Amino acid sequence: MSIEIDDAGTGDLVGDAFIGFLRKDTGKIIFRTLPVELFKKENWKNKMPYKKTVELVKSGLEELHFDKEKEKILLCRGNIFDRVRDYFDEEGIKYKPAIIEGKLQDAVEGKFVNHLRYELGIRSRNLTKKSGAKRYFVLFNWVSRDIYKREKYVKSGFKRWNTIWREKAIEKFNHRKRKSRT
Repeated sequence: MSIEIDDAGTGDLVGDAFIGFLRKDTGKIIFRTLPVELFKKENWKNKMPYKKTVELVKSGLEELHFDKEKEKILLCRGNIFDRVRDYFDEEGIKYKPAIIEGKLQDAVEGKFVNHLRYELGIRSRNLTKKSGAKRYFVLFNWVSRDIYKREKYVKSGFKRWNTIWREKAIEKFNHRKRKSRT
């Protein structure tokens, strides 16, 4: 028996992030949430998303009745799990770094996209479960259209938001505003 653990949204520009768990033998999937606030200001500087991820993994494994003597974990290789790997090593929990694909990846990415669509109101048809540059720019463009109302959803602890992208979003917003007046 094994459990898979994956994340979605931890590297995306806006919104909460999610940790997904799949118990392979039953097909049960559960989720835990990393609120966007963890990716801002002092929380980000103090590595709170990484600390919180350990708590969420403990909680998820408890809910799935994980037995460290009989089971192993397939753990996504993403850096959000760095402290989880340390915790597993300290506790003698057997795990294997893995590229998570299939049912769990689809479910956790779906959870993230549904959060963006139905909680934040991002309606772009180009918003998909596939992470990467295309999704980044869908999210960036959404923020740029109304930056002063939407910036609260940005993971503003990310260095490049503050050094490059915030200014570009403001420029884009102002350009759009000027165009709409003409």
